[in-house]
Amino acid sequence: MKKDIHPKYFPNARVICACGNTFEVGSTKEHIEIEICSKCHPFYSGKEKILDRMGRVEKFRKRLAKKKKK
Repeated sequence: MKKDIHPKYFPNARVICACGNTFEVGSTKEHIEIEICSKCHPFYSGKEKILDRMGRVEKFRKRLAKKKKK
């Protein structure tokens, strides 16, 4: 490998999930914040969870209603 062209590697980078779960992975970033992990993902947890950030579902429904009116 060539010297001084690769980003710094952190073998124990901390990952923090929105649900509060934390774990360590290897990464080029020292701290990583994620929204969904294996502890809170519906496929792994068996619980359905709807993530509606900033009213995206409502915005979509408004656009759909406008389209139906035309």
